[in-house]
Amino acid sequence: MTTTATAARTPYQRSIADYWDTESNAVNHDLAAVDGLFHHHYGLGKPDFSVLERGEEAVTRELHRLETQQATFLIDQMGELSPQDRALDAGCGRGGTSIMLHERHGCHVDGVTLSTKQAADGNAEIKRRGHDKHVHLHVKNMLDTGFPAGEFAVIWNNESTMYVDLESLFASHARLLRPGGRYLTITGAANDTYGNCKSKAVSAIDTEYGCDVHFRSDYFRALTQAGLVPTTVTDLTPATLPYWRLRTQSHLTTGVEQHFLGAYENASFHYLLIVAEKP
Repeated sequence: MTTTATAARTPYQRSIADYWDTESNAVNHDLAAVDGLFHHHYGLGKPDFSVLERGEEAVTRELHRLETQQATFLIDQMGELSPQDRALDAGCGRGGTSIMLHERHGCHVDGVTLSTKQAADGNAEIKRRGHDKHVHLHVKNMLDTGFPAGEFAVIWNNESTMYVDLESLFASHARLLRPGGRYLTITGAANDTYGNCKSKAVSAIDTEYGCDVHFRSDYFRALTQAGLVPTTVTDLTPATLPYWRLRTQSHLTTGVEQHFLGAYENASFHYLLIVAEKP
């Protein structure tokens, strides 16, 4: 396995690796304790707000259900895959979506993360489930994975594109996808029409996570430059807002909830699914 020092090639990348090597946020770890799946992303769908009257365990399970529903929705957009196909989870965290994809289609899945701890934790869960011959998380840089060209039927980023330069990322993905392969991302994107600058709420999200949220137009420009053809754009903002309203009232608040709610509600920020294909 590649070492973090090799995978994280810049001070900024090393800071990301260091953060996730020591992260112990309850909103991630308590939710993952429900069934062993770490998501490290947000939720979609209609919550059952009655869980707020039934205690912390019920709230935790409901938030995890909504985050699992987000991963399920993403997988639904990947199309049919066979056990012979190979998929890449770029910025995989502890591999929740990688595990779910394999369990649905039986395909081979590689995940890449800068964090040694994330890869180790995820691979332990993969082995516990008996999937270690088909699913593996690597400590690699998603901008330069070292995988062979044309290797993958599907590549996705789930809330991880804000940590990298999009032109470099999509150039790498275009090289790794086979002809006819599909790229997908679910991401938060700044609204270009909001005064041609980021709102205070979006800037606060950047500060909170040490990232650089991209503008919506940046995605389409970088995809086109890489030779990837966008085929679907879906605004998931209405479907994620209820998740944030539940989380704001939960025992698992982190302080970032009001920034997301404010940014979504004033339309300076959108939660998007973008799908593209390699000709």
